[in-house]
Amino acid sequence: MCFPIYLASKEIIKIYKPYLKKLNLTYTQYIVMLVLWEEDNIPVKDIGEKLYLDSGTLTPVLKKLEKKNFILRSRSKEDERVLIISLTIEGRSLKEGAYEVPQKAFCKSGLKEEDVSLLKGKLYNLVDNLI
Repeated sequence: MCFPIYLASKEIIKIYKPYLKKLNLTYTQYIVMLVLWEEDNIPVKDIGEKLYLDSGTLTPVLKKLEKKNFILRSRSKEDERVLIISLTIEGRSLKEGAYEVPQKAFCKSGLKEEDVSLLKGKLYNLVDNLI
């Protein structure tokens, strides 16, 4: 079971790569941006929880996104220990092009839409059972 899931993940990320390159994003940066496009100005902790990423993985990704001027990192006014992540204008402007990426990748999968939906549901069930 593990190897086919690993291999499928690796190949899907490979399909995404040329589309994300045009946006100047890696896959991990892309999924962080997806979270921020849904909910801007959120704590690092919340991003990590949504993506199941620990701070050791997330911090370098956020630093690179900040260096690219896609996000801003700032301290919370209520609690200085909390780091808030906000999109910049440049980061917001990527959203339109980025939402086309899954559709383009889906076209290369050779699967029907209902099969993809069923597969996603089964994979989320698996994740829920494992966590």
